[in-house]
Amino acid sequence: MDMSLREKLVVAGEQLSHSLRYSEQEMAQFAALTLDRNPLHFSPDIAGRAGFGGLIASGQQTSAIMMGLLATHFSRRDDGIAREMLCLNVNFAFKTPLLAGQDIDIVWTVASADWHSKLDGMLTQLDGHATPRGGAKPAVVGRATILVKFEP
Repeated sequence: MDMSLREKLVVAGEQLSHSLRYSEQEMAQFAALTLDRNPLHFSPDIAGRAGFGGLIASGQQTSAIMMGLLATHFSRRDDGIAREMLCLNVNFAFKTPLLAGQDIDIVWTVASADWHSKLDGMLTQLDGHATPRGGAKPAVVGRATILVKFEP
Protein backbone atom coordinates (compact mmCIF):
# COMPACT_ATOMS: atom_id res chain seq x y z
CA MET A 1 0.00 0.00 0.00
CA ASP A 2 1.33 3.44 -0.97
CA MET A 3 2.30 5.26 2.26
CA SER A 4 1.13 8.64 0.94
CA LEU A 5 -2.32 7.19 0.26
CA ARG A 6 -2.47 5.82 3.83
CA GLU A 7 -1.68 9.28 5.17
CA LYS A 8 -4.70 10.69 3.31
CA LEU A 9 -7.11 8.09 4.73
CA VAL A 10 -7.34 9.91 8.09
CA VAL A 11 -5.36 12.98 9.09
CA ALA A 12 -4.48 13.92 12.69
CA GLY A 13 -6.05 17.29 13.45
CA GLU A 14 -8.80 16.74 10.86
CA GLN A 15 -12.14 18.17 11.97
CA LEU A 16 -15.70 17.44 11.01
CA SER A 17 -18.63 19.54 12.10
CA HIS A 18 -22.37 19.86 11.84
CA SER A 19 -24.90 22.34 13.18
CA LEU A 20 -28.48 21.55 14.11
CA ARG A 21 -31.51 22.65 16.08
CA TYR A 22 -34.01 20.24 17.66
CA SER A 23 -37.70 21.05 17.56
CA GLU A 24 -40.00 19.92 20.38
CA GLN A 25 -41.64 17.53 17.93
CA GLU A 26 -38.28 15.96 16.94
CA MET A 27 -37.36 15.48 20.60
CA ALA A 28 -40.68 13.82 21.40
CA GLN A 29 -40.54 11.60 18.30
CA PHE A 30 -36.98 10.45 18.99
CA ALA A 31 -37.81 9.71 22.63
CA ALA A 32 -40.85 7.69 21.58
CA LEU A 33 -38.91 5.82 18.88
CA THR A 34 -36.22 4.78 21.38
CA LEU A 35 -38.70 3.93 24.17
CA ASP A 36 -37.42 6.79 26.32
CA ARG A 37 -40.54 7.70 28.27
CA ASN A 38 -38.90 10.37 30.41
CA PRO A 39 -41.44 13.24 30.31
CA LEU A 40 -38.60 15.79 30.14
CA HIS A 41 -38.47 14.90 26.41
CA PHE A 42 -42.18 15.33 25.60
CA SER A 43 -43.96 17.31 28.34
CA PRO A 44 -43.13 21.04 28.32
CA ASP A 45 -44.98 21.49 31.63
CA ILE A 46 -42.96 18.85 33.46
CA ALA A 47 -39.69 20.00 31.89
CA GLY A 48 -40.52 23.57 32.92
CA ARG A 49 -41.34 22.57 36.49
CA ALA A 50 -38.04 20.66 36.62
CA GLY A 51 -36.25 23.95 35.98
CA PHE A 52 -35.18 23.40 32.39
CA GLY A 53 -37.43 26.05 30.84
CA GLY A 54 -38.61 23.63 28.16
CA LEU A 55 -38.12 20.20 26.66
CA ILE A 56 -34.62 18.73 26.76
CA ALA A 57 -33.11 16.34 24.23
CA SER A 58 -32.51 12.76 25.22
CA GLY A 59 -28.79 12.16 25.61
CA GLN A 60 -29.03 9.33 23.13
CA GLN A 61 -30.46 11.71 20.51
CA THR A 62 -27.34 13.85 20.43
CA SER A 63 -24.97 10.89 20.79
CA ALA A 64 -26.69 9.12 17.87
CA ILE A 65 -26.23 12.16 15.67
CA MET A 66 -22.60 12.46 16.74
CA MET A 67 -22.00 8.79 15.86
CA GLY A 68 -23.81 9.18 12.55
CA LEU A 69 -21.58 12.11 11.69
CA LEU A 70 -18.51 9.92 12.27
CA ALA A 71 -19.89 7.08 10.16
CA THR A 72 -20.79 9.39 7.28
CA HIS A 73 -17.50 11.25 7.25
CA PHE A 74 -15.23 8.23 7.55
CA SER A 75 -17.06 6.16 4.94
CA ARG A 76 -17.04 8.93 2.34
CA ARG A 77 -15.64 8.81 -1.19
CA ASP A 78 -15.84 12.50 -2.15
CA ASP A 79 -12.06 12.96 -2.22
CA GLY A 80 -11.36 9.97 -4.47
CA ILE A 81 -10.55 7.61 -1.58
CA ALA A 82 -13.18 4.94 -0.91
CA ARG A 83 -13.28 4.24 2.83
CA GLU A 84 -15.12 1.99 5.21
CA MET A 85 -15.34 2.62 8.92
CA LEU A 86 -15.87 0.42 11.96
CA CYS A 87 -16.75 1.95 15.30
CA LEU A 88 -14.75 0.21 18.03
CA ASN A 89 -15.58 2.28 21.12
CA VAL A 90 -17.43 5.50 21.89
CA ASN A 91 -18.00 7.13 25.27
CA PHE A 92 -20.18 10.13 26.00
CA ALA A 93 -20.54 12.41 29.02
CA PHE A 94 -23.66 14.50 29.32
CA LYS A 95 -22.72 17.77 31.01
CA THR A 96 -25.77 20.03 30.55
CA PRO A 97 -29.13 19.62 28.82
CA LEU A 98 -29.80 20.69 25.25
CA LEU A 99 -33.09 22.51 24.74
CA ALA A 100 -35.56 22.61 21.88
CA GLY A 101 -34.86 25.60 19.65
CA GLN A 102 -31.18 25.92 20.62
CA ASP A 103 -28.59 26.10 17.86
CA ILE A 104 -26.08 23.33 18.52
CA ASP A 105 -22.63 22.92 17.00
CA ILE A 106 -21.11 19.44 16.87
CA VAL A 107 -17.38 19.07 16.27
CA TRP A 108 -15.18 15.98 16.14
CA THR A 109 -11.37 16.31 15.96
CA VAL A 110 -8.97 13.51 15.06
CA ALA A 111 -6.59 13.31 18.04
CA SER A 112 -4.45 10.56 16.53
CA ALA A 113 -4.40 8.23 13.55
CA ASP A 114 -1.94 5.36 13.29
CA TRP A 115 -1.68 2.58 10.74
CA HIS A 116 -2.40 -0.81 12.31
CA SER A 117 -1.04 -3.53 10.04
CA LYS A 118 -2.90 -6.44 11.67
CA LEU A 119 -6.22 -4.62 11.27
CA ASP A 120 -5.18 -3.30 7.86
CA GLY A 121 -6.45 0.17 8.63
CA MET A 122 -6.02 3.42 10.44
CA LEU A 123 -6.72 3.14 14.18
CA THR A 124 -8.14 6.55 14.99
CA GLN A 125 -8.89 8.41 18.23
CA LEU A 126 -11.29 11.34 18.14
CA ASP A 127 -12.51 13.93 20.62
CA GLY A 128 -15.94 15.42 20.08
CA HIS A 129 -18.44 17.78 21.61
CA ALA A 130 -21.90 19.23 21.10
CA THR A 131 -22.09 22.81 22.31
CA PRO A 132 -24.98 25.27 22.31
CA ARG A 133 -24.03 28.11 19.98
CA GLY A 134 -22.58 30.92 22.05
CA GLY A 135 -22.12 28.58 25.00
CA ALA A 136 -18.80 28.47 26.75
CA LYS A 137 -18.95 24.79 27.70
CA PRO A 138 -19.98 21.68 25.78
CA ALA A 139 -23.25 20.00 26.72
CA VAL A 140 -22.09 16.60 25.42
CA VAL A 141 -18.49 15.41 25.27
CA GLY A 142 -17.43 12.32 23.33
CA ARG A 143 -14.34 10.18 22.83
CA ALA A 144 -14.24 7.64 20.01
CA THR A 145 -11.96 4.92 18.71
CA ILE A 146 -12.65 3.89 15.14
CA LEU A 147 -10.96 1.84 12.45
CA VAL A 148 -10.89 3.36 8.97
CA LYS A 149 -9.94 1.08 6.10
CA PHE A 150 -9.74 1.31 2.35
CA GLU A 151 -12.85 -0.10 0.76
CA PRO A 152 -11.92 -3.31 -1.06
